[in-house]
Amino acid sequence: MTFNELGLSSDLLKAIEQKGYTTPTPIQQKAIPVILDRKDVMASAQTGTGKTAGFVLPILQILTQEKTQGKRKVRSLILTPTRELAAQIYDNILLYSKHSDIRAAVVFGGVNINPQIATLRNGVDILVATPGRLLDLYGQKAVNLSSIEVFVLDEADRMLDMGFAKDINRILGIIPPRRQNLLFSATFSFEIKKLAAGILRDPESVEATPENTTAEKVDQRIIMVDKGRKPALVAQMIQEGDWHQVLVFTRTKHGANKLAEKLTKSGIVAAAIHGNKSQGARTKALDDFKKNNVRVLVATDIAARGLDIHLLPHVINYELPNIPEDYVHRIGRTGRAGASGEAISLVCNEEYAFLRDIEKLLDLKFKREQIAGFEPTETIEAKPEKKEHRRPQNANFKRNDGTANRGDKNSAANKDKSKKYYKNR
Repeated sequence: MTFNELGLSSDLLKAIEQKGYTTPTPIQQKAIPVILDRKDVMASAQTGTGKTAGFVLPILQILTQEKTQGKRKVRSLILTPTRELAAQIYDNILLYSKHSDIRAAVVFGGVNINPQIATLRNGVDILVATPGRLLDLYGQKAVNLSSIEVFVLDEADRMLDMGFAKDINRILGIIPPRRQNLLFSATFSFEIKKLAAGILRDPESVEATPENTTAEKVDQRIIMVDKGRKPALVAQMIQEGDWHQVLVFTRTKHGANKLAEKLTKSGIVAAAIHGNKSQGARTKALDDFKKNNVRVLVATDIAARGLDIHLLPHVINYELPNIPEDYVHRIGRTGRAGASGEAISLVCNEEYAFLRDIEKLLDLKFKREQIAGFEPTETIEAKPEKKEHRRPQNANFKRNDGTANRGDKNSAANKDKSKKYYKNR
């Protein structure tokens, strides 16, 4: 199938051709025609599958075909969990709308709100936003959401992980009830299906990959090593393998800073990105990494969500995530859009429970490897301390008819736990 067969306009096809794309990805083939038919969509798509273009292209066509009179109003709202993902989607909109009259804007926290207010005052057709900043702007009467025709909730699973349930509920109460809804998520967990039931109307289910699976072209390796020897092993692998672009995941902000410092001292240029870094610092670190001025980018899960790094060859789980679904998201940074990649997880004895949870989620058993000179000396399969690692239940969500879809009675308590957990990310 080609893009010409998807029913897209000549202006969009021209932009796609100039980008060098010829064949739509599976998620684009499945989602674009359904969205153009103005149906609600519940799509399961991992990062790197081309899902952003899967909703951006048809939205652009819908808005250009159904023009409105007078001052521009926000007709499509795209809600994302992180600044980086919001910026990435906005860049895609600019790329594909270059031959049209569509005007877009992106708003997120961590930067001055005044330029965003000025941009919105001039009128925009498409608004990409993170929940917190959007509600801030709405509270200041800087944005009017009464004309939304297409609403997109991207990476819905991460939205719930990050405790945005209440914010989403507030936004759903602000935008018009009659609208087209598009929900994208890497997984179709119970919580996501419950969320979707309160938002979508007779949705079409679109699935590019089976639920909770990992990219087929990613070589996944599990290396057993003592906790204290992980920094030296990471440095050795990077130097001996002559790797020049490596994304490394840690569980905490402090851990990211500490590892980046150790790698830099060993002669490997590294930078850390996490929630405590300013937006400017995060943008610079990512830009340096993409330009190969920084060899290693050390990131927490939240900071790395939505990072789009072309042909990233290596991902290292310096520490396994204690939410097993995050493993899928992490290694999805490599092996994107049909390319191959390698994901290496360094596992110490206290992380065995996390490893078993990941294997259970993916329904597979990893081969355990050891590296000469780094053989583990700690007790294998030691019983870890009792932990809580599951994502919180979602809070109440308003249906399109204005009624409430009640969540689990413990949702508020679970959300508090989630906030406490992510405070150190």
